[in-house]
Amino acid sequence: MRYLKLRYVFGANMKKSPSHVALPLTVRKALRKLGGDLAIARKRRRLTMAIVAERAFIGRNTLTRVERGDPGVSLGIYTTVLFVLGLADRIGDLADPLLDAVGQSLAEESLPKRTHQPRSPGH
Repeated sequence: MRYLKLRYVFGANMKKSPSHVALPLTVRKALRKLGGDLAIARKRRRLTMAIVAERAFIGRNTLTRVERGDPGVSLGIYTTVLFVLGLADRIGDLADPLLDAVGQSLAEESLPKRTHQPRSPGH
C-alpha cells in the first residue's frame, strides 16, 4: 500500500524513498532552482547534454534529473556537474562558519556574561 501511495505522488516510473516525501518545500524549491541554473549554465556554454554527461561520467538521464533538481541524485553528482561547468569554486562556502549567521549568534549567546580579572598572587 505504501508503494502505491509513493507511486501516486511521484509517478509510475519514478521510485522514491519516503525521505524524499519529507523534504521541506524550501529545499525542494532550492534544488529545482539549482537544477534550472545548471541547465542555463550548460546552455550558455553551448555544451550539449551528451558532452556534459560524458565529462561528468554520468548518463544523459541522470543529467536530466540533475537539471530538474531531483533530490534522489547524489550530492557528488551535483558537484561533479558544477565542476564540469566551471562552477565548483563556491561549493566549499556552502557551510562556511564565517557565513553562518545562526551559528555565530548561538556561539555569542554561550559566551560568559562577565569576565573576572585574575587575582594577583599576593591576595
